[in-house]
Amino acid sequence: MSSRRPRSRQSGASHITGDQMADLLSKLQQLIPEISSRSSHKSSASKVLQETCNYIRNLHQEVDDLSHRLSGLLQSTDADSAQATIIRSLLM
Repeated sequence: MSSRRPRSRQSGASHITGDQMADLLSKLQQLIPEISSRSSHKSSASKVLQETCNYIRNLHQEVDDLSHRLSGLLQSTDADSAQATIIRSLLM
C-alpha cells in the first residue's frame, strides 16, 4: 500500500482552476509596474511570477533603505522635537 494519497483527498488542499489562475495572473500583471507598463501582450505565468518576486524584493530593499535613512535622521535631530516624534511614528 502506498502512503501517498491522491491530491484531491489531501486535507486542506485547495484546487485552483485554470480560469482562476489566469485571473490571478492578470491581476498581478496589473499591479506590477514592470509588467503593466509593457504593451498588452500576454506574459507567461512563470515570467509574471518572476517579475512579481523581483518587485517584492525591490520593495523590501526600499523599505530597508528608507528605514536606515529615517534612523539616521532621527539620530541627528533633537529627541524631544516634533520632527523626532514624526520620524519615530514612521519607524514603528
